[in-house]
Amino acid sequence: MAVRELRCKSLLNCSGGDDYSFNCYTGCGHGCVYCYARFMQRFHPHEEPWGRFVDVKINAPEVLTRQLRRLAPGSVFTCSACDGWQPVERRYKLTRRCCQMLLEAGFRLRILTKSELVLRDLDVFAGRDVCLGVTITTPDEAQARLWEPKASSVSARVRILRQAKAARLKTTVMFGPLLPAISDTPGALDRLFALAAEADVDQIWTDAMNPRPRVWPSVQQFLRRHRPDLVEPYRRILFNAADRARYQKELRGRIRRAAAGAGLLDRLP
Repeated sequence: MAVRELRCKSLLNCSGGDDYSFNCYTGCGHGCVYCYARFMQRFHPHEEPWGRFVDVKINAPEVLTRQLRRLAPGSVFTCSACDGWQPVERRYKLTRRCCQMLLEAGFRLRILTKSELVLRDLDVFAGRDVCLGVTITTPDEAQARLWEPKASSVSARVRILRQAKAARLKTTVMFGPLLPAISDTPGALDRLFALAAEADVDQIWTDAMNPRPRVWPSVQQFLRRHRPDLVEPYRRILFNAADRARYQKELRGRIRRAAAGAGLLDRLP
């Protein structure tokens, strides 16, 4: 993993879903095959492929201090283009420090991560307006290790949700991207919703696989190596408009049936 320290000019940015978002790192050490943030490499060229480098914004707390003087408190999503608790965060602690600063300034935090390291920061979140969310792509540990090689295990992610709930934080789970023929089947969805029930999450979000820029070449290469039989089905689902519309309609039905079976239909948006 290539790690480079640099200085940023701004940290807290306006966001579509929330008021703001921030990323203390560019790049991510989790190496997820389907990572949608690959487009960032257009603006941060590296010799290393996406997933093999991380740029560390070492002055992030200093920059955030300046921005907090002029920005009104609001909802902050972390992180929008990396995992804020990826492996390098253990050393740099930048996400922790910035979260603490934001909460002390009256901001609300909405977190989404795949890393058990986030449990280190429960002391920062305690008693604050924080919603802690975890992404789970598949209930199968072996598949998760293939698709998300450096992220925490599925069982560890469920543990995050349970401990956050015990700490009286609001919790969410994102099931996505749901992998066609792997984690979008009725059986896999039943297992995913069983995990959500076990953790007693407050809200459940789902996301279908999306052909965002630079994602398909990575997914296609992965499938050719591990599941060549799925290359063409994925291509049709992602790039044929009629097939994609039909697939998404069927998937919505499967999701609702799995949620109903787990008694969690009211947790869907």
